Amino acid sequence: MRSRLRKCVVGAVAAAVALSTVAAAGPAQAHPKPHDNVSKIVKAVSGKNVKKHLKVFQAIADRFDGTRVSGTRGYDASRDYVALRLRLAGYKVTVQPFEFLFEGYRTPPVLKRTAPEQETYNYGFFSDYIAMGDSPAGSVSGQVQPVDLVLPPGEPNSSSSGCEASDFEGFTAGGIALMQRGTCNFRIKVENAIAAGASGAIIFNEGQEGRTEIDLNPVLGGPGITIPSFFTSFAVGQELAAEGTSVTMNWDPISETRTTYNVIAESRKGDPDNVVMLGAHLDSVQEGPGINDNGSGSAGTLEVALQMAKLKPKNKMRFAFWGAEEFGLLGSEHYVANLTEAERAKIALYLNFDMIASPNYTFGIYDGDGDAFGTAGPPGSDQIEADFEKFFADRGEPFKATAFTGRSDYGPFIAVGIPAGGLFTGAEVLKTAEEAAIFGGTAGIPLDPCYHQACDTIKNISDKALDVNSDAIATLAATYAFDTGTIGAAAPTQARAAQAEHRHGPAEALK
Repeated sequence: MRSRLRKCVVGAVAAAVALSTVAAAGPAQAHPKPHDNVSKIVKAVSGKNVKKHLKVFQAIADRFDGTRVSGTRGYDASRDYVALRLRLAGYKVTVQPFEFLFEGYRTPPVLKRTAPEQETYNYGFFSDYIAMGDSPAGSVSGQVQPVDLVLPPGEPNSSSSGCEASDFEGFTAGGIALMQRGTCNFRIKVENAIAAGASGAIIFNEGQEGRTEIDLNPVLGGPGITIPSFFTSFAVGQELAAEGTSVTMNWDPISETRTTYNVIAESRKGDPDNVVMLGAHLDSVQEGPGINDNGSGSAGTLEVALQMAKLKPKNKMRFAFWGAEEFGLLGSEHYVANLTEAERAKIALYLNFDMIASPNYTFGIYDGDGDAFGTAGPPGSDQIEADFEKFFADRGEPFKATAFTGRSDYGPFIAVGIPAGGLFTGAEVLKTAEEAAIFGGTAGIPLDPCYHQACDTIKNISDKALDVNSDAIATLAATYAFDTGTIGAAAPTQARAAQAEHRHGPAEALK
């Protein structure tokens, strides 16, 4: 299997090399001016070349069960592709292994309405349904039996659906209990359903403002539940409440320790005491190939690295491709935690690129100075934000601040006082009418309608956003390669330690 995997990766690399205009690292021009380097690199980094990497990621996912999630062959093939391209370009490449708890499924989950009309629902956070935490495996089919629902919903916690055994009077054993969130915890509802003879349980969000989508991680509170249990959006639950509805449910979970990897590439030239670092997470969720999330950030960062291999930077350049971000920023956390204090102090800044080509995009820049969202990054993050803003202003492109909360792989860096910044074109949040007027696109739908879903494919990309943001990455990378100004300049260890006291809370596991 190892030889077949390598053959697949080498073939993908060969095809990409044949298509790409990227040349192997060669001697730089004699003493070019820094601004010449910037314009040269930006010109070389085209969206067309970046998209060729996305096509390789898509081909990898197509070969390996439709996913590039960490701990699987799809991720390992993505790792090998990136590492080999960087080695061929002349970088010193380190593949850093680490263990993590893989929680997913062996076979794809299923929630399918079989009557009165067929419909297959989409699995995943910010989608139609998810399995409840601690739900056992199970595959069942049966008639849906609504249990004391409140439709339309009333005031908060108006529903007590499933909270009392009396709610199940007249319940036919073997049916699938449909319950509504509210009043009591989820476990009580499911335990009452089991006592009534239910073969499966579906709980849907209550329906009031703020309680319509799957925006939480519903858990059943430990082992002991004996029937498969799903949580759905309010809209799905309302559909399933219709008379004569039958469904099929399948849940086949897996939880085990696996090994995954970070890929770290470092320039052989440049001041090792002043490191400019760029990063993007390489993994997808299990539900899909993750071409926007985050093939786009990985591809943009990779292409910039390949083009910058032609330069002799004044500062050391380091490019990171993180594993297991989708399990809670585990790759970047592992990397930062294993740096010594002295090694951390040498990192002048970190730039993060997570979802840079959302199809219904806005051009988001992390709010380094905190003036938009009230949470600033470590000193120097404000200048990074300003430098990105200047790029977009010079291009005549609109831009907006996006919250700097530690939600992506910059989180572990700002937690230890390293200045950071980056770009983000949006995930599950709905585009506003004001944003649609400024950026184009469609108001009232998510910035990425395929976020964390199987449809996050090569078709789920804005070519314009990919091209513009890749140029933005190239501009700042090539600028900082020769001059970081005062960002992170000679920050002593004690100063970094003091900065680390101003943490911004734990990084969120979900985007």
